[in-house]
Amino acid sequence: MSREGHGASLRAPAADEAGRLLDRFTAEISQVMPLVALWAHGSLALGDFQPGRSDFDLVALVTSGVGGAQRRQLASVHRTIINDVPLAAKLHCSYVPRPELPDARRRHLTWAGGRLFDRPVSPVSRRELRAGGLCLYGPAPAALVPPVTDQELADFIRGDLRDRWRPVTGKPHLWLRDLWVDLGMLTLARASVTLDQGRLITKREALDVLAGLDAPGDVVADIYRRRYETAQPIPVRWRIRRGQQARTFTRAGIDRILAREQ
Repeated sequence: MSREGHGASLRAPAADEAGRLLDRFTAEISQVMPLVALWAHGSLALGDFQPGRSDFDLVALVTSGVGGAQRRQLASVHRTIINDVPLAAKLHCSYVPRPELPDARRRHLTWAGGRLFDRPVSPVSRRELRAGGLCLYGPAPAALVPPVTDQELADFIRGDLRDRWRPVTGKPHLWLRDLWVDLGMLTLARASVTLDQGRLITKREALDVLAGLDAPGDVVADIYRRRYETAQPIPVRWRIRRGQQARTFTRAGIDRILAREQ
């Protein structure tokens, strides 16, 4: 995997399904609209990618806005690839017109979760791109993505904890699902490190941080097993208890962080 250079391509051995998927995706979206660059951030770029478990977090830099016909074509590309390659169900991509790249508040066409919608490329994603983004096509992200200041990053993280994650801790039914347990706990750990030290960490590093935050050890072990080992069926009683522990811990951690602002 290459992280720099003009026109760098993520190429792995022929048996590497992820590499073949990304090569195909690059070729097919290039036929829909002019592509300036294609970048990866998140676990794929930071060395924590787990095939079949991790998302492909991509940003496609395009020459201009995406019109109605192009939206339909892009949706068709994504659905076709998912039908052919099940791994593509975890491929998420934001389509950013090059003139709009400097505006971190601007919402961009994004494919995620099997649908198209609009959302910004967050300051966290932008910092990841500049610090260690993986260049799949075109110029490296550090050459084009504007810097994100520490204050901008911290303001975004606090706002995300306050406006998105704090309300989620008030919905017990969500925490019966693996997704919310994992994201809630790991997001809190990653946010704590970034706010305290100004650096981004991977989900794997976040598991180690959780131990230092006095997180429930059995929940941390559960997340580790499902992410890095063979997942086992989860009994209903444990799922309920795990959700309660994760939700309570995450809410208390968010409240401690937000209290520092007062």
